[in-house]
Amino acid sequence: MKSLFGTDGIRGEAGKFPLDSPTAEIIGSSLATYLAHDSGHSPSIVIGRDTRESGEWLERALIAGASAAGANCFSAGVITTPGVAYLTRALGAGAGVVISASHNPYHDNGIKIFAPSGQKIADSIERLIEKDIHEGRVHQTRQSEPQQTPASKSAEDLQSRYLSFLANEIGARLNLNGLSVVVDCANGASYKLAPGLFNSLGAKVLAINASPDGRNINLNCGSLHIESLQARVIAEHADLGIAFDGDADRSLFVDAAGAFVDGDAALWVLANHLIKHDGLAGGVVVATVMSNIGLEIALRSLSVELVRTDVGDKYVLEELLRRKASLGGEQSGHIILPALSLAGDGMITALCLLRAMAEAQKPLSELTAGFQRYPQVLLNVRVKEKVPFDRLPAVNKVLRDIEERLSNNGRLLLRYSGTERLARVMIEGENQTVIENYASQIAEHIRQAIGE
Repeated sequence: MKSLFGTDGIRGEAGKFPLDSPTAEIIGSSLATYLAHDSGHSPSIVIGRDTRESGEWLERALIAGASAAGANCFSAGVITTPGVAYLTRALGAGAGVVISASHNPYHDNGIKIFAPSGQKIADSIERLIEKDIHEGRVHQTRQSEPQQTPASKSAEDLQSRYLSFLANEIGARLNLNGLSVVVDCANGASYKLAPGLFNSLGAKVLAINASPDGRNINLNCGSLHIESLQARVIAEHADLGIAFDGDADRSLFVDAAGAFVDGDAALWVLANHLIKHDGLAGGVVVATVMSNIGLEIALRSLSVELVRTDVGDKYVLEELLRRKASLGGEQSGHIILPALSLAGDGMITALCLLRAMAEAQKPLSELTAGFQRYPQVLLNVRVKEKVPFDRLPAVNKVLRDIEERLSNNGRLLLRYSGTERLARVMIEGENQTVIENYASQIAEHIRQAIGE
């Protein structure tokens, strides 16, 4: 049976299996049935979506399936992914469902399911849902013990509750009066929420890409296209630029001079801020194998260890919880602060960065000082087969030689693509020309051994 759930839920082209109406209905009925089985009563499910044109009919189909199987469904309308995670926890619901494909173009969509903790649902439930999908099984309404459910709330009520949490709990005593901020909403889920949040805290806000039409989400805007935000921050003489992706679970930044501040730089700023408040548990920051060696070196200067995981916020969160650590994230801007939320939340990240700026009374450019991004080279080599690298003697020898030369001032990562017959060579170091030469040497040895 083919696995449909990846590390970030089910994702694909809207209107085609498994992102079509009949499958969405099965997912709703299946989820409701297994939640009821585990709890012994009719479950509540919170559902939200981003601004894609396919979101409304996918939501209708999913609610139809879940309701037919006995669930009480609460639609939060257009809301961020972490907004659904928060509401699921706050309302005591059995699960939260987000209909979004994050940073993908509008013709894609996805379905991501949260447990009440804010983490993704158990793998065992995902496997049961997949089984129902492949068998085309729609569950009938079951009689079960009724559950105490939240009073019926409109989407506006639910969105307001999330905004209140952000402004009054995460943003408590944060005064942004006099601060000018350009917010790129990616024509996505944050298009109303983010400007409203920062305005409520006193900032002068200019919202751009905040006019979704169902097809312009992420289109030459948002966190994947930072250039327009950089230009606007400079043109407006703003203090800060904030860019979200389509579902606002991540955020990237631009300082007053137009310099790009990615997730690695944000982790550096937040780590320093937490250290000042004795809040960096265990003296570690969790990131992925894609985080720049510059972050590792900068943190080392503070006697802080950078712990790396596989790519994916799921793996970052697992490691954060295992170590009881307080800060982790990805270069892409997906930051997790477990004390505040187990789901990455771009608006929480922005509020924490703004708090660091306010308390230090320094611009973002000064707070990022001390973090130096090292040059990076990425090369792809097409291969006939994915032979384990430790079974390629010549490749192994050149790897050992180059790793020794890089020592503590560089990093080498060699891995195969998960979807293509490609070997990926990534090297970071102090000198661009030197690391390009190193990468070429490794690529050539791979070509000689297993290249097409």
